[in-house]
Formats: sequence, structure tokens, C-alpha cells
Amino acid sequence: MLSILYASIEGAVRFNEFSESLGRVPPATLTARLNELVDAGLLQRRVLDTRPPAVEYRLTTTGKRYEPLLRELVRCAG
Repeated sequence: MLSILYASIEGAVRFNEFSESLGRVPPATLTARLNELVDAGLLQRRVLDTRPPAVEYRLTTTGKRYEPLLRELVRCAG
């Protein structure tokens, strides 16, 4: 889940962008994790009025509070 939050730091992200950045995560698993983060209030899910319909996710105000921690974890792991 930390990888999903980190991928969201720069702004709105669509499902396929998450899938590309996270590597070999099964779509059902990614969907479940995204839903958990939405339910926890860390991500906002927005359905775009496009054809075909698209969904984007972005950090909520609460999720943005974790940005410094996420960046530090990536720096330490790097």
C-alpha cells in the first residue's frame, strides 16, 4: 500500500498508471488495495466523464500528510 500512496504523491493517477509503476500486481489485488485506501480516507476516487469512462485516484488531505514519511522511506530504501 505504501507504493500506491507514493505513486500518488505527484497528483492524480489512473489504474493503468498504478499497474505500470507497481509491476506484477494482479488487477484484483490492486483494486482491493485501492478500495482499502479510499475507505481509509487516504485516497480519493473520481470517475471522469470521458469515453470510455476512466477513474483517477489522488491523495486526500489526510493522505498528503504522509508525503514526508513516504519520501523518507524511499530515500532510506534507495
